[in-house]
Amino acid sequence: MPGRAFKHMASILAIVAAIIIQPVAAQSPGIGIVVMHGKGGAPTKHVAELAASLEDKGYLVANLDMPWSGQRDYDADVAAAERQVAAALATLRTRGATKLFVAGHSQGGLFALYFGGKHPVDGIVAIAPGGSVGSTIFREKLGAAVAQARQLVGEGKGDEKARLLDFESSRGTFAVVTTPANYLAWFDPDGAMNQVIAVKNMNPQVPVLYIAPKGDYPGLQKIKQSMFAALPRHPLTKLYEPDASHLGAPSASVDEILRWTREAAR
Repeated sequence: MPGRAFKHMASILAIVAAIIIQPVAAQSPGIGIVVMHGKGGAPTKHVAELAASLEDKGYLVANLDMPWSGQRDYDADVAAAERQVAAALATLRTRGATKLFVAGHSQGGLFALYFGGKHPVDGIVAIAPGGSVGSTIFREKLGAAVAQARQLVGEGKGDEKARLLDFESSRGTFAVVTTPANYLAWFDPDGAMNQVIAVKNMNPQVPVLYIAPKGDYPGLQKIKQSMFAALPRHPLTKLYEPDASHLGAPSASVDEILRWTREAAR
């Protein structure tokens, strides 16, 4: 008798556990998201907590090492980076994702906006997007390096690695070693990483969560309203301003990213 009672109780506990656990596992069915770090960063740095938190909530996540990482030094051009993200989205789809999002931090956020203007996705999450090569300060700091890269390409040396320059507001200018052809793909002032162009070219059918932390770099705080206002109108496009620094923005935005992507995925 005690044995039968024990088995009966075990069965009841198993049913209760299934009822409790099942909704948690199904919180975000079919949502896949690509996560991209910022300039000089890595998947293991400032976006790591965001990626892990999304996975914990049942998201299918691809946390990518992009060409602008500290390890890669622009070893691939913009077109190759697009293919990398597109391939990651395709993999997420094979894993069961039916709604697909692209999120990026800093330069990754700017690239996410650029990508959203060219590829069909269900939403873009731009976290403190920055690094616009079309800005006045980038033109001043990197104008000579861009001219050098153009000259090398003109001399037939576009695929030979050279020492060129990058810029970040928190670091100033610093050296990068890459091919002039790759360099121009990223640093042409009127190219892919011009944020004004990227924002205006966003697909109007794709909503954007534009995250502008209150403690962001002054230059990014200055342009956040104009950049957000320039996005195509979409009922789900939103400006979110967490109380965080530039580097802390991904972690500070987890809850809002979860809420917004679930809404956009309906």
